[in-house]
Amino acid sequence: MKKIFQRPESLKRVSFRYCPGCGHSLIHRLIAECIDSLGIREKVIGIAPVGCAVFAYDYFNFDILEVAHGRPPAAATGLKRAIPDRIIFSYQGDGDLAAIGTAEIIHAANRGENISVFFINNATYGMTGGQMAPTTLPGQKTSTTPSGRNSKKDGYPLRVSELLSTIEGASFIARTALDSYKNLIITKKAIEKSFRYQIEDKGFSLVEILSPCPVDWKLSPLDSLKWIKKEMISVFPLGTFRDKFKEN
Repeated sequence: MKKIFQRPESLKRVSFRYCPGCGHSLIHRLIAECIDSLGIREKVIGIAPVGCAVFAYDYFNFDILEVAHGRPPAAATGLKRAIPDRIIFSYQGDGDLAAIGTAEIIHAANRGENISVFFINNATYGMTGGQMAPTTLPGQKTSTTPSGRNSKKDGYPLRVSELLSTIEGASFIARTALDSYKNLIITKKAIEKSFRYQIEDKGFSLVEILSPCPVDWKLSPLDSLKWIKKEMISVFPLGTFRDKFKEN
Protein backbone atom coordinates (compact mmCIF):
# COMPACT_ATOMS: atom_id res chain seq x y z
CA MET A 1 0.00 0.00 0.00
CA LYS A 2 2.88 2.37 0.72
CA LYS A 3 4.12 2.13 -2.87
CA ILE A 4 0.66 2.87 -4.31
CA PHE A 5 0.45 6.25 -2.56
CA GLN A 6 4.06 7.26 -3.10
CA ARG A 7 4.38 10.71 -4.66
CA PRO A 8 5.57 10.57 -8.29
CA GLU A 9 9.02 12.00 -8.93
CA SER A 10 7.47 14.34 -11.50
CA LEU A 11 5.47 16.11 -8.78
CA LYS A 12 7.09 18.58 -6.39
CA ARG A 13 6.94 17.90 -2.65
CA VAL A 14 4.26 20.53 -2.05
CA SER A 15 0.55 20.38 -1.24
CA PHE A 16 -2.02 21.18 -3.90
CA ARG A 17 -3.94 24.42 -3.35
CA TYR A 18 -6.80 23.63 -5.68
CA CYS A 19 -10.36 23.84 -4.35
CA PRO A 20 -11.66 20.74 -2.52
CA GLY A 21 -12.88 18.17 -5.02
CA CYS A 22 -11.24 19.86 -8.01
CA GLY A 23 -10.06 17.48 -10.71
CA HIS A 24 -6.77 19.25 -11.47
CA SER A 25 -4.85 17.53 -8.67
CA LEU A 26 -5.95 14.10 -9.90
CA ILE A 27 -5.00 14.88 -13.48
CA HIS A 28 -1.64 16.31 -12.39
CA ARG A 29 -0.88 13.05 -10.63
CA LEU A 30 -1.92 10.92 -13.60
CA ILE A 31 0.29 12.96 -15.94
CA ALA A 32 3.20 12.74 -13.48
CA GLU A 33 2.82 8.97 -13.10
CA CYS A 34 2.83 8.50 -16.88
CA ILE A 35 5.94 10.65 -17.27
CA ASP A 36 7.73 8.67 -14.57
CA SER A 37 6.73 5.30 -16.00
CA LEU A 38 7.96 6.35 -19.45
CA GLY A 39 11.22 7.70 -18.01
CA ILE A 40 10.96 11.03 -19.82
CA ARG A 41 10.96 13.56 -16.95
CA GLU A 42 14.27 15.16 -17.96
CA LYS A 43 12.95 15.70 -21.50
CA VAL A 44 9.46 17.03 -20.74
CA ILE A 45 8.30 20.63 -21.07
CA GLY A 46 4.74 21.51 -20.06
CA ILE A 47 2.85 24.57 -21.26
CA ALA A 48 0.11 26.22 -19.22
CA PRO A 49 -2.04 29.29 -20.01
CA VAL A 50 -4.26 31.65 -18.04
CA GLY A 51 -6.81 29.96 -15.76
CA CYS A 52 -6.51 27.38 -12.99
CA ALA A 53 -3.91 25.66 -15.20
CA VAL A 54 -1.58 28.59 -14.54
CA PHE A 55 -0.53 27.01 -11.24
CA ALA A 56 1.04 24.00 -12.96
CA TYR A 57 4.57 25.32 -12.39
CA ASP A 58 3.97 25.09 -8.63
CA TYR A 59 3.38 21.34 -8.80
CA PHE A 60 5.18 19.69 -11.71
CA ASN A 61 8.83 18.84 -11.15
CA PHE A 62 10.05 19.74 -14.62
CA ASP A 63 10.11 22.79 -16.89
CA ILE A 64 6.81 24.65 -17.33
CA LEU A 65 6.28 27.51 -19.77
CA GLU A 66 3.52 30.02 -19.00
CA VAL A 67 1.87 31.59 -22.06
CA ALA A 68 -0.96 33.95 -22.98
CA HIS A 69 -4.60 32.84 -22.91
CA GLY A 70 -5.33 30.31 -25.67
CA ARG A 71 -1.79 30.23 -27.06
CA PRO A 72 -0.29 26.94 -25.76
CA PRO A 73 -0.55 25.14 -29.15
CA ALA A 74 1.42 27.93 -30.81
CA ALA A 75 4.09 27.87 -28.11
CA ALA A 76 4.18 24.07 -28.22
CA THR A 77 4.64 24.18 -31.99
CA GLY A 78 7.61 26.51 -31.69
CA LEU A 79 9.25 24.50 -28.92
CA LYS A 80 8.78 21.15 -30.63
CA ARG A 81 10.15 22.40 -33.93
CA ALA A 82 13.12 24.11 -32.27
CA ILE A 83 14.00 21.20 -29.94
CA PRO A 84 12.29 18.12 -31.43
CA ASP A 85 13.91 15.71 -28.97
CA ARG A 86 11.85 17.19 -26.10
CA ILE A 87 8.41 15.90 -25.11
CA ILE A 88 6.03 18.86 -25.23
CA PHE A 89 2.53 18.93 -23.76
CA SER A 90 -0.04 21.64 -23.16
CA TYR A 91 -2.48 21.64 -20.23
CA GLN A 92 -5.56 23.71 -21.04
CA GLY A 93 -9.02 24.40 -19.68
CA ASP A 94 -12.18 24.70 -21.75
CA GLY A 95 -12.37 28.48 -21.43
CA ASP A 96 -8.84 28.62 -22.81
CA LEU A 97 -8.76 25.93 -25.51
CA ALA A 98 -12.38 26.03 -26.70
CA ALA A 99 -12.85 29.81 -26.65
CA ILE A 100 -9.96 32.19 -27.26
CA GLY A 101 -7.73 29.30 -28.33
CA THR A 102 -10.07 27.64 -30.83
CA ALA A 103 -8.10 28.66 -33.93
CA GLU A 104 -4.81 27.66 -32.28
CA ILE A 105 -5.90 24.13 -31.47
CA ILE A 106 -7.61 23.49 -34.82
CA HIS A 107 -4.61 24.55 -36.87
CA ALA A 108 -2.09 22.72 -34.65
CA ALA A 109 -4.14 19.56 -35.24
CA ASN A 110 -4.45 20.29 -38.95
CA ARG A 111 -0.68 20.64 -39.25
CA GLY A 112 -0.24 17.37 -37.37
CA GLU A 113 2.12 18.93 -34.85
CA ASN A 114 3.86 16.22 -32.83
CA ILE A 115 2.59 17.43 -29.43
CA SER A 116 0.31 16.16 -26.67
CA VAL A 117 -2.65 18.24 -25.46
CA PHE A 118 -4.57 17.63 -22.23
CA PHE A 119 -7.88 19.46 -22.37
CA ILE A 120 -9.68 19.87 -19.04
CA ASN A 121 -13.43 20.26 -19.56
CA ASN A 122 -15.38 21.37 -16.49
CA ALA A 123 -18.07 23.23 -18.46
CA THR A 124 -17.25 26.61 -16.92
CA TYR A 125 -14.65 29.35 -16.56
CA GLY A 126 -13.28 28.02 -13.28
CA MET A 127 -10.80 30.66 -12.12
CA THR A 128 -12.70 33.84 -12.93
CA GLY A 129 -15.99 33.12 -11.20
CA GLY A 130 -17.84 30.38 -13.02
CA GLN A 131 -18.99 32.18 -16.16
CA MET A 132 -20.50 30.37 -19.15
CA ALA A 133 -17.89 28.61 -21.28
CA PRO A 134 -18.18 27.14 -24.79
CA THR A 135 -18.68 23.77 -23.10
CA THR A 136 -21.43 24.86 -20.68
CA LEU A 137 -24.42 22.52 -20.94
CA PRO A 138 -27.86 23.65 -22.13
CA GLY A 139 -29.81 24.83 -19.10
CA GLN A 140 -26.69 24.91 -16.91
CA LYS A 141 -26.64 27.82 -14.48
CA THR A 142 -23.48 29.89 -14.32
CA SER A 143 -22.64 33.37 -13.05
CA THR A 144 -23.43 34.77 -16.52
CA THR A 145 -26.39 32.47 -17.21
CA PRO A 146 -28.24 32.55 -13.86
CA SER A 147 -31.39 31.19 -15.50
CA GLY A 148 -29.48 28.49 -17.38
CA ARG A 149 -27.78 28.46 -20.77
CA ASN A 150 -30.25 29.28 -23.53
CA SER A 151 -29.13 27.50 -26.68
CA LYS A 152 -31.11 29.81 -28.97
CA LYS A 153 -29.32 32.83 -27.54
CA ASP A 154 -26.03 31.40 -26.31
CA GLY A 155 -25.40 28.58 -28.76
CA TYR A 156 -24.66 24.96 -27.99
CA PRO A 157 -21.85 23.16 -26.17
CA LEU A 158 -18.77 22.88 -28.37
CA ARG A 159 -17.73 19.24 -28.75
CA VAL A 160 -14.02 19.68 -29.26
CA SER A 161 -13.08 16.01 -29.55
CA GLU A 162 -15.67 15.34 -32.23
CA LEU A 163 -14.57 18.46 -34.10
CA LEU A 164 -10.87 17.60 -34.03
CA SER A 165 -11.52 13.97 -34.98
CA THR A 166 -12.54 15.14 -38.46
CA ILE A 167 -9.11 16.71 -39.05
CA GLU A 168 -6.75 14.54 -41.06
CA GLY A 169 -3.66 15.80 -39.24
CA ALA A 170 -4.89 14.53 -35.87
CA SER A 171 -3.58 11.12 -34.80
CA PHE A 172 -5.23 10.40 -31.44
CA ILE A 173 -8.34 12.08 -30.02
CA ALA A 174 -10.10 10.71 -26.94
CA ARG A 175 -12.50 11.86 -24.23
CA THR A 176 -12.40 10.45 -20.71
CA ALA A 177 -13.77 11.41 -17.28
CA LEU A 178 -12.85 11.48 -13.59
CA ASP A 179 -16.22 10.32 -12.27
CA SER A 180 -15.12 6.80 -11.26
CA TYR A 181 -12.07 4.69 -10.52
CA LYS A 182 -12.62 2.82 -13.78
CA ASN A 183 -12.56 6.06 -15.75
CA LEU A 184 -9.48 7.26 -13.88
CA ILE A 185 -7.65 4.18 -15.17
CA ILE A 186 -8.94 4.83 -18.70
CA THR A 187 -7.81 8.46 -18.41
CA LYS A 188 -4.31 7.42 -17.36
CA LYS A 189 -4.04 4.99 -20.29
CA ALA A 190 -5.12 7.72 -22.71
CA ILE A 191 -2.55 10.17 -21.29
CA GLU A 192 0.18 7.56 -21.60
CA LYS A 193 -0.85 6.75 -25.17
CA SER A 194 -0.70 10.43 -26.06
CA PHE A 195 2.88 10.63 -24.77
CA ARG A 196 3.83 7.37 -26.53
CA TYR A 197 2.50 8.66 -29.85
CA GLN A 198 4.65 11.76 -29.46
CA ILE A 199 7.72 9.71 -28.55
CA GLU A 200 7.09 7.59 -31.65
CA ASP A 201 6.68 10.74 -33.81
CA LYS A 202 3.09 9.90 -34.71
CA GLY A 203 1.80 13.45 -34.58
CA PHE A 204 -0.92 15.44 -32.84
CA SER A 205 -2.93 13.99 -29.96
CA LEU A 206 -5.51 15.39 -27.56
CA VAL A 207 -7.11 13.87 -24.48
CA GLU A 208 -10.23 15.66 -23.29
CA ILE A 209 -10.99 15.00 -19.62
CA LEU A 210 -14.37 15.71 -18.01
CA SER A 211 -13.40 17.14 -14.64
CA PRO A 212 -15.36 18.37 -11.58
CA CYS A 213 -15.53 22.00 -10.41
CA PRO A 214 -17.54 21.75 -7.17
CA VAL A 215 -17.19 25.42 -6.17
CA ASP A 216 -18.52 26.91 -9.41
CA TRP A 217 -21.07 24.15 -9.84
CA LYS A 218 -22.22 24.80 -6.25
CA LEU A 219 -22.14 21.09 -5.49
CA SER A 220 -20.27 18.91 -3.02
CA PRO A 221 -17.25 17.01 -4.36
CA LEU A 222 -19.26 13.76 -4.36
CA ASP A 223 -22.28 15.32 -6.06
CA SER A 224 -19.95 16.84 -8.65
CA LEU A 225 -18.81 13.37 -9.67
CA LYS A 226 -22.44 12.29 -9.89
CA TRP A 227 -23.21 15.33 -12.04
CA ILE A 228 -20.49 14.34 -14.51
CA LYS A 229 -22.00 10.87 -14.80
CA LYS A 230 -25.63 12.03 -14.97
CA GLU A 231 -25.39 15.25 -16.98
CA MET A 232 -22.04 15.78 -18.69
CA ILE A 233 -21.44 12.37 -20.24
CA SER A 234 -24.76 12.47 -22.10
CA VAL A 235 -23.64 15.71 -23.79
CA PHE A 236 -19.96 14.76 -24.05
CA PRO A 237 -19.90 10.97 -24.63
CA LEU A 238 -16.71 9.16 -23.67
CA GLY A 239 -14.52 7.20 -26.02
CA THR A 240 -11.81 7.34 -28.65
CA PHE A 241 -12.87 9.45 -31.61
CA ARG A 242 -9.77 9.06 -33.73
CA ASP A 243 -6.79 6.72 -33.55
CA LYS A 244 -4.86 6.75 -36.80
CA PHE A 245 -2.40 4.11 -35.65
CA LYS A 246 -4.69 1.78 -33.73
CA GLU A 247 -3.61 -1.84 -33.92
CA ASN A 248 -6.34 -4.23 -35.04
